Amino acid sequence: MSIDLLVHGGDVLTMDDASTVVRGGAVAVHEGAVLAVGPAQELRERHTAAEEIDAAGCLVLPGLINTHTHLAMTLLRGRADDVTLQGFLERVLKWEAELLAPRNVAAAVRLAVAESLRAGVTSALDMYWFHEAAEQAAREAGWRLHTGPTFMDVPGPPDGIAYEERLGWARRDLEARGPARPGHRPVVFAHSTYTLSPGQLTEVFALAREFGALVHIHAAENATEVATVEVQHGKRPVELLDSLGLLGPDVLLAHAVDLTGPEIAALARTGTGVAHCPVSNLKLGCGIAPVPRLLSAGVTVGLGTDGAVSSNSLDVLGAVRQAALVHKASGDPTAVGAEQAVRMATIEGARALGLGEQLGSLEAGKRADLIVLDLDAPHLRPRHDPWSTLAYAAHPSDVRDTVVDGRVLMRDRGLTTVDERAVIADLEALL
Repeated sequence: MSIDLLVHGGDVLTMDDASTVVRGGAVAVHEGAVLAVGPAQELRERHTAAEEIDAAGCLVLPGLINTHTHLAMTLLRGRADDVTLQGFLERVLKWEAELLAPRNVAAAVRLAVAESLRAGVTSALDMYWFHEAAEQAAREAGWRLHTGPTFMDVPGPPDGIAYEERLGWARRDLEARGPARPGHRPVVFAHSTYTLSPGQLTEVFALAREFGALVHIHAAENATEVATVEVQHGKRPVELLDSLGLLGPDVLLAHAVDLTGPEIAALARTGTGVAHCPVSNLKLGCGIAPVPRLLSAGVTVGLGTDGAVSSNSLDVLGAVRQAALVHKASGDPTAVGAEQAVRMATIEGARALGLGEQLGSLEAGKRADLIVLDLDAPHLRPRHDPWSTLAYAAHPSDVRDTVVDGRVLMRDRGLTTVDERAVIADLEALL
């Protein structure tokens, strides 16, 4: 059978339910989907490929999924360091009002896509203003972006659309999307329980559910936020969402650092997911999310970087390492293991987005988002355990090839759809 792409010769980490590893394996890709996974010799005998990637001596695994970010914040990288979350927000909101416009967002997202491709990140959930410009930039590069209308009731929003007009604007946006493309679903972003009232939250969630959209919202990022919401509404953020009937399997919370036992139970009971952003949480002094307790309760947890202004990079491998390390500070070195952390960046991230049947693992029928990680560097030898290698030793620079929807977007560390020099020059010119 003639196919589009055959990635062969490496050890394939499928990320299926059994965490199957195919030594000397191959992935056959056709029409943007995984056709088969198996021994390289067997698949090479069965298929003739229009394009091949020789992955001998490498790891082949699903592309990494960034479940919480603000991509165009690459514009502000390095401008809000060593401050609290509240100090960070004060600065960023001011700068956003000055800097954000469709052209600037598009330029910043192109830079973010280039950075992400180099880091083996094949898709991201992006909450930000001017999402239409972000979508266009990602589409031009062939990169998988999950985004949509954002709701944040603040004076003078960068896009000039007051809350009263946003519901109609968002409805038109969702209607224009039509049927979801493979590997995508509609998304609506409600910024937080402190920038939207209970009535507004109810309206936004109702709109999202009318269209079968994922709802993504910041919640319980630090103790100050929790106290602010308690003063405003008499309930903690997760308590408030639960009391309004807004939690559910179509909801993904960003951060979820400051949680009580009953709140963790509510997330588990309702099937609500969490996007864990360990680097951003540490850098802003927010604390450490109770991920081991969330996992024990059965809550789906993915990994995110947050924006490049609060984490300074879009390095999901770095989030894998931090997630595998920071929870050991409790004294339990088994709190989050290497394999669990890698799964959080792949299949669990896909499940957190409600796309676990389409993304996150290398299995027949799923979208062909994969990366090849070169193991030739000294810091990756010897190769005793692939999970340990990925979680504790690998860096973005070790990613050699990146494939999205069966299309090779980085080959031998060279981007094929993004002109990096032009992207960097464009962004510098804007600033």
